[in-house]
Amino acid sequence: MSADVGGGLADQTDRSARQGVGPGQDPPDTRPEYVDFDVDDFPGGARACLEAVLMASDQPLQTADLARVLALDESDVVRNLTDLVAAYQGHGFELRRSARGWQLTTRPAYQPVVAAFVRDGQSSRLSQAALEALAIIAYRQPMTRSQVAQIRGVNSDGVVRSLLVRGLIREDGADRETHAALLTTTGLFLEQMGMDSLEELPSLAPFLPDEETALAQAQEGAGQGV
Repeated sequence: MSADVGGGLADQTDRSARQGVGPGQDPPDTRPEYVDFDVDDFPGGARACLEAVLMASDQPLQTADLARVLALDESDVVRNLTDLVAAYQGHGFELRRSARGWQLTTRPAYQPVVAAFVRDGQSSRLSQAALEALAIIAYRQPMTRSQVAQIRGVNSDGVVRSLLVRGLIREDGADRETHAALLTTTGLFLEQMGMDSLEELPSLAPFLPDEETALAQAQEGAGQGV
């Protein structure tokens, strides 16, 4: 038996074993109807196919979605992706798993380099007004547009629309009294901030005035009729 034939039989045996099929039996085809390929037929196998999909996606991908599209067991997907995490050590990018799924991202250590690229005008940035509105929503959510405007002291419809378009916030339900849409941050916001949950937001306590200062400011405002 040649090495090629022997290797082919070994691959088929391994593939059948993963699918719970005994020797001599044809494995059942459980792939979705739109999947007319086998990842093992591509150079690099499942791992290379996962890389190709991750490179083509502009958002995190869940393990279950990757498994469905590539007709793999979820355990095989996790194993291959975990191997990729180790393989990317020493690179300027990493494979990161967050609450939203798996995604190839720039390593935090290289943020100054990326920031220089952004400042060079190659990508649009949030305006100061948009950053203010986003911070307010992040810490006070859920809240309405009018509540954001009250805190900022100016109409905020424009910046709220820009945040909605960018996918950093979303409308989630309505206020019981006014029926106005409630705004909350999205999973993309967490991803961009490098966090898994809102509990990781920095505390505002160091930036707040102490009790005496706050009382003095309140009394001064009352004296001025504010």
